[in-house]
Amino acid sequence: MVSLRPGAPRRRRPTRLSAIAGVLLVGLLGTVTLGAGGAAADGGDKCSPPGIASASVAPTNLATGKPGESADRYTTATTEPLDKVDISKLGLLTPGKLTVGTISDAPPSICLNSRGAYTGMDNELLKAIGAKLGLQVEFIGTEFAPLLAQVANGRFDVGSSNITTTDDRRKQVDFTNGYDFGYVSLVVSNGSAIKGFSDLHRGNRIGVVQGTVQDDYVVNELHLDPVKFPDYATAYANLKSGQLDAWVAPSAQAEGAIQPGDATSIVQNTFSLNNFVGYAVRKGNQPLTDALNAGLDAVIADGTYLKLYEDWVPRQPPPGWKPGSKAVAAPDWPDFAAIAAEHANGKPDNSGVAPKSTLRQLKDTFFDWSLYRKAFPDLIKTGLPNTLILAFVSGLLGTVLGMLLAVAGISRTRWLRWPARIYTDIFRGLPAVVIILIIGLGVGPVVKNITGNNPYWLGAVALALLASAYIGEIFRSGIQSVEAGQLEAARAIGFGYRQAMTLVVIPQGVRRVLPALMNQFIALIKDSSLIYFLGLLATQRELFAVGRDLNAQTGNLSPLVAAGLVYLLLTVPLTHLVNYIDKRMREGRPQTAAEPVETAAITEGRGA
Repeated sequence: MVSLRPGAPRRRRPTRLSAIAGVLLVGLLGTVTLGAGGAAADGGDKCSPPGIASASVAPTNLATGKPGESADRYTTATTEPLDKVDISKLGLLTPGKLTVGTISDAPPSICLNSRGAYTGMDNELLKAIGAKLGLQVEFIGTEFAPLLAQVANGRFDVGSSNITTTDDRRKQVDFTNGYDFGYVSLVVSNGSAIKGFSDLHRGNRIGVVQGTVQDDYVVNELHLDPVKFPDYATAYANLKSGQLDAWVAPSAQAEGAIQPGDATSIVQNTFSLNNFVGYAVRKGNQPLTDALNAGLDAVIADGTYLKLYEDWVPRQPPPGWKPGSKAVAAPDWPDFAAIAAEHANGKPDNSGVAPKSTLRQLKDTFFDWSLYRKAFPDLIKTGLPNTLILAFVSGLLGTVLGMLLAVAGISRTRWLRWPARIYTDIFRGLPAVVIILIIGLGVGPVVKNITGNNPYWLGAVALALLASAYIGEIFRSGIQSVEAGQLEAARAIGFGYRQAMTLVVIPQGVRRVLPALMNQFIALIKDSSLIYFLGLLATQRELFAVGRDLNAQTGNLSPLVAAGLVYLLLTVPLTHLVNYIDKRMREGRPQTAAEPVETAAITEGRGA
């Protein structure tokens, strides 16, 4: 008699998916609730006004410029009286509202504070100007690199990011009168052989933020090839870790970045009166430029400007410079030299500080546990929902479009097959950032009446178009991997070609590529961070943007690592889910031992 050996029911063992998700979740919660305090945790928010006590004098180590380069050729002689300004003729995107593009990582001039509001000297001044004009001011975060292009093509009414007004930039946009000046500072590690701009040479690694006037200065004035970064915090972190020999930065950002105990110093500055700091306006929109100039003169005349200046950027102006038009009186500057001397004892002197060890630098820069604890609430509340929304919407649209591309790509009709191949080649060949900028900045103005000039969903569409090219190839490979006999068998029982493909071949092909589709969705989760280039409201920031904003507030890269942990919380379980699905599809449902009663029923009546 043949019989099966009865066995006890198989006990379920915890899956690796559950275990890993549990470890990550416990780790995050532990960091939030039990994280030990770090060196930078209790430091002040860099996006808070430092106050008059932080006043500084004009630098004495000022590099001399070229003859004639300091001549001011652009400041207007007078401005239009406020009562003559007609706000209905300013060409605003939304009547009565000034839509402003700004960045979030250059305190104290422009930044996003811990309450999620765009602020800083530049933005607070623009709020005061808007109040004088009777305009509501709305700030939208973006990157510096595309900001002027976004102003030029009508994405924003105004660009506010401590923009130095160079001749090259005036070819793209118009500028208001100056409201600030900009020293260019040279920052090096203590003990460096570099003592000034003249010491820089081609063998040095010189950090700048891409697209800034400092970038232009190093390339076109010093004729050197700099290392370009997307933001100031990352550039300074590279200098502190020894990856750069020097950092060329705006003086306000350089002074704000250097913290007590940092082994770095500003060794020289340079300045030009001609290149003052102003607000960018779409070229040809003279009514708006004139209105902003009138508002700027008004807040200078009533003392609002000086109060903001003393709160945010209290430093001695260079000789010959003043804000506003030539007609408005200069602010009654306080004696910044005396104030700076009075509070000199409270200011740290980092000149003799020795560089930190590599491990200490690594810990202080990336593993400040109290900053992790500070970052997670915003990451979970704001960043996570936006990341999931962008990934889900773009994934859904990309899957539908990808299936259409796959079917067209294997079509017998070349008028379907060729366009599908061309589309796939283009969207797989272009960088994701380029596609996002083309859709957001190119298509955005055309459909702004539908989107309300909000590029959030355009960003999701751009991600979907990008993903569809890859998903289409995944589907196509899956469909073509189905044995030819499947199609022939379906045709043999009376199915037409379309019926056979739709009901037999395509379902089998899709089932085979499910793991690859899940991997593409994981890639979309990470690519959602690129939407920030289009300019988003503070409430629309995804995980990486939230982490970077806190990075700018604190000058520490730990918030970016915290954002990375949340990405891991999303992607690691999905990765193992992919592996589980793939294994199940290859091996089938696992066999289980038969129950005793079932075994008896099977063997009953059979001879031995």
